[in-house]
Order: sequence, then C-alpha cells, then structure tokens
Amino acid sequence: AFYGLSYGGKTAMRVPPLVTDYCLSICSADFNEWVWKNASTQSSYSYVNSGEYEIFEFDLGSTFNYAEMSWLICPRPFMVERGHFDGVAPDETVAYEYAKVKRQYDLLGIGNRTEMEVFNGPHTINGIGTFEFLHQHLNWPVREG
Repeated sequence: AFYGLSYGGKTAMRVPPLVTDYCLSICSADFNEWVWKNASTQSSYSYVNSGEYEIFEFDLGSTFNYAEMSWLICPRPFMVERGHFDGVAPDETVAYEYAKVKRQYDLLGIGNRTEMEVFNGPHTINGIGTFEFLHQHLNWPVREG
C-alpha cells in the first residue's frame, strides 16, 4: 500500500500507476485539479507566482490530470484524504476532480474501491477514514480498545 502526504501525495499519484506491486494508493493533502493549479494566473493557490520552480512537469497538462492518474491506479483501491483548511486548493476544486474518479470507478462496477474523506483540519494526515480504508482493503483486523 502507498499512503503519501503532501509531496508524498504527489508520489502516491505517480508511482503506483507504474509500480503495480502497490495494492492500493492513498493521496493525502495533495489531490487537486493539477492543470489549473499549475497554469492559473488568477488563483492564489497556483504555482505560477510561487517560488516552487521544481513543481512543473513537462507536458503533464495535455496528458493527465489527477483523475486520469487515478484511472491508471484503477482497479486497485484509491482514496483521497482532504482537510477543509488545507491550503492546497479549495474544497470545491478537489471535489470537482474527485467526482471524475468516483464516476469512473462506479462505471466499472467497483465504486466501493474509492473514497474521499474530508475532515475539519489542515494539511495533515487525519488517519480516521484512511485507516478504515486500509483495514477494509488490506483485511487488517480492527484493534479493540
């Protein structure tokens, strides 16, 4: 299983499509509408006017966004973990991109293999819905107490 936070969330979107030994992927505090995030000159969430020079990936915008990257993880389980106060993007933008993920999994008849947990919190691992997701899809026993 791959569970990545922030830049690790970027990795959770890019490595499991190529390394099929990962049985599932969880993207925490990073899932986004990536083309908008990299190209907008109007949004305060954009990388265009930031000092993060290493963030841009050649030709990614015309080939894959986060939904399409998740489709490369599919049919394996995939989850997004999102805090309402995460400065990565507005909730609505994350929900817009995730709706495409959920639709694809539903159309394939495996809608139970994807989830998005949204919680009251910042750019962090919440560890509630994601741990339940791991227990469910890895058949881990739930610890009592």
